[in-house]
Amino acid sequence: MEDISVLICDDSALMRNLISHVIDGTEGLTVVGKAMNGQFLIEKLPLVKPDVIVLDIEMPVMTGVEFLRWRKQNRVDIPVIILSSIAEKGAAVTMECLELGASDFITKPNGSVSADISSVSDRLIELISSYGGAYARRHGKIVRGGDFYSNLASERAVTRKLTAAMGEEKAKQFLADEKNKTPAKPLSFAAPTPKEPAVIEPLRKPGKIEVIAIGISTGGPNALRDVFKMIDPRLKQPVLVVQHMPAGFTKEFANSLDKICALAVKEAEDGDPIESGKVYIAPGNYHIYVEQSPLGKKTLRLSQEAQRNGHRPSADVLFESVAKVYQNHALGVIMTGMGKDGAVELAEMRKQGAWTLGQDEASSIVYGMPKVAFELGGVQKQVPLEKMADEISKLARENS
Repeated sequence: MEDISVLICDDSALMRNLISHVIDGTEGLTVVGKAMNGQFLIEKLPLVKPDVIVLDIEMPVMTGVEFLRWRKQNRVDIPVIILSSIAEKGAAVTMECLELGASDFITKPNGSVSADISSVSDRLIELISSYGGAYARRHGKIVRGGDFYSNLASERAVTRKLTAAMGEEKAKQFLADEKNKTPAKPLSFAAPTPKEPAVIEPLRKPGKIEVIAIGISTGGPNALRDVFKMIDPRLKQPVLVVQHMPAGFTKEFANSLDKICALAVKEAEDGDPIESGKVYIAPGNYHIYVEQSPLGKKTLRLSQEAQRNGHRPSADVLFESVAKVYQNHALGVIMTGMGKDGAVELAEMRKQGAWTLGQDEASSIVYGMPKVAFELGGVQKQVPLEKMADEISKLARENS
């Protein structure tokens, strides 16, 4: 079993060291190099040959944006994860980085960096293991799969909750006692045997499609760019999208999609009427759902109720409302992402008679959400990313 190798580029020595500590402290990940700006990064690439790059934006000599331009010109395909500031300007530059080919981003910690690094560590590990793991496997390395890191994130979340409730020492003792009660199973890194999907008998036949709902997470920013670049410009149905993304970035993300999509794309606002041929992106830190008035008028509503499946916005919240309001007059789509968000309620959409699609394993950066949805019987058809726009457009056109 080989490690996923990481190269860190940041002009802050403290940030380089803190990120290195998180990565090297995680089984299956290792830091193979550090650079203080884009020029040093270019010089180190052929020496350390990383599987993934963690890249700051604002640096002297060569910025992250300038490096990404160089990367694009020289056709370097190593995935890049951006370290972004949360300021409004940072959001705009981050979207420019995605347009230049960066895979994804995390926000830098606020305030005391050393104290807050834990606030982004789980997300950092998720992105590194997902993008770096996919790259490593394409190049013949045998590395740990997404399930390993998903379970690791769950364990860390439990540890944090226990520590907050009991204090660090008591939490450690409690976890140690529980571990002694249940002997650890030997780790297996063999590919799991695929489960036969559950069989769902829909309550009604699929009808005309009046709305399209999409749930997506890790790998989503670029996957959605691919879909909306190719979506049918004559699409009549509104499209509602939950992409797991922090507050402060979804408006710029919607604007960046609007530039490449023939349909109008906007960040959803509370009370928006659901209009034909428009794309609505759930804002960061808000659930999005459909509400129907007694007169049948459908509007979008926002909510800051508790996270679901560890997320806000949550695809499950959106799909649940679509299943209730539209029943068999909807198309649900679940795409690349770690975990299970959206899977249960996509199955409910299918039960109500909706059309459903799931991204296939080969084209998913992380085959988590679509895999669980498929196993629950919620996916009628699995589709590769390169054909997703055509499949959505075809179903919408033939059932409008």
